[in-house]
Amino acid sequence: MMRTRPLKVALLGCGVVGSEVARIMTTHADDLAARIGAPVELAGVAVRRPDKVREGIDPALVTTDATALVKRGDLDIVVEVIGGIEPARTLITTAFEHGASVVSANKALLAQDGAALHAAAEEHGKDLYYEAAVAGAIPLIRPLRESLAGDKVNRVLGIVNGTTNFILDKMDSTGAGYQEALDEATALGYAEADPTADVEGFDAAAKAAILAGIAFHTRVRLDDVHREGMTEVTAADFASAREMGCTIKLLAICERAEDGASVTARVHPAMIPLSHPLASVRGAYNAVFVESDASGQLMFYGPGAGGAPTASAVLGDLVAVARNRINGATGPGESAYAALPVSPMGEVVTRYHISLDVADKPGVLAQVATVFAEHGVSIDTVRQQGKDGEASLVVVTHRASDAALVGTVEALRKLDTVRGVASIMRVEGE
Repeated sequence: MMRTRPLKVALLGCGVVGSEVARIMTTHADDLAARIGAPVELAGVAVRRPDKVREGIDPALVTTDATALVKRGDLDIVVEVIGGIEPARTLITTAFEHGASVVSANKALLAQDGAALHAAAEEHGKDLYYEAAVAGAIPLIRPLRESLAGDKVNRVLGIVNGTTNFILDKMDSTGAGYQEALDEATALGYAEADPTADVEGFDAAAKAAILAGIAFHTRVRLDDVHREGMTEVTAADFASAREMGCTIKLLAICERAEDGASVTARVHPAMIPLSHPLASVRGAYNAVFVESDASGQLMFYGPGAGGAPTASAVLGDLVAVARNRINGATGPGESAYAALPVSPMGEVVTRYHISLDVADKPGVLAQVATVFAEHGVSIDTVRQQGKDGEASLVVVTHRASDAALVGTVEALRKLDTVRGVASIMRVEGE
């Protein structure tokens, strides 16, 4: 039986994503009603610029008073796609207080205050869903939170920012420098006028915090995530990667310690073997590789941004929340029972690729090898090229802690024969 009273939905924000949400709600209204068991009605749209023409949206629904909209008291669901911390945080908690469940795409807010938002949702008996906050259209949050709820996830390794993947892929495939690849990404609309959030890893770090929290049933905040950007990656780094049978990606890596007693979350550029599934992810696409005890290795792949893909994830949440609403139930909330400590970056263990500019004379390699040995970092391979009194020395290590590597690099910089540390790159996915 179809319920005749429509579920009322308010939309906070009507930009690229919000306008697509409104369009799909209108054009797919009959299908959505059939899937939910009741029609859904767009009851209001909060915007900053009310005079802008919004095709397909009744101007009578548009308001600049988002607070008044979420306080109406007759809303069933509030969809928040305005982004940022405030006023989004206050609007979401106000929506809970006035009887509405919330669907959000706000990765920054969830990474910073997810625990408080979940607590507010639970206090008022409402849902908080946010599939669209990570990896656009790719179903990822729900599989981690529900499909793998009976499994033990050990590692989440992924490309979660399309802008950075486009830039690095362009550098790899064409030999372009960083700035040249960034300029092309900007011209094509993949990069914002100010790309800092993407290229410095802030966007990916927020997503890593969300993924780690869900995967490990532990509260992980943005401040817990180690972050490095990709602006220093060079064509020379890609040349070295190719010689190793690798490419370079900006990765979000969330993993349990081998003893299971702690977790880490980090974002940084890394070399990965061409044989790894993530190495073949091209352009602005996203992909996330999940490793767990029972299911083994899983990979989720697809468009990670854009109006329609992100709106698809929002609408998927809207359908789930609407069904819960009709049934008088709520879906899964926060699961943080494990409460595992988040270890500092210094305890992370991985392999490293270090490129040094050194003097081209006898004994240099022995000096460098001694420094590595003194800091407990084992060398796997060494490659040296020299010309006119100068040389490039590339060292690839066995697995070592980040703290040991930092100490090694500090000591190398003090050697008279080392003229500079050209690059340091972690090697993952092996």
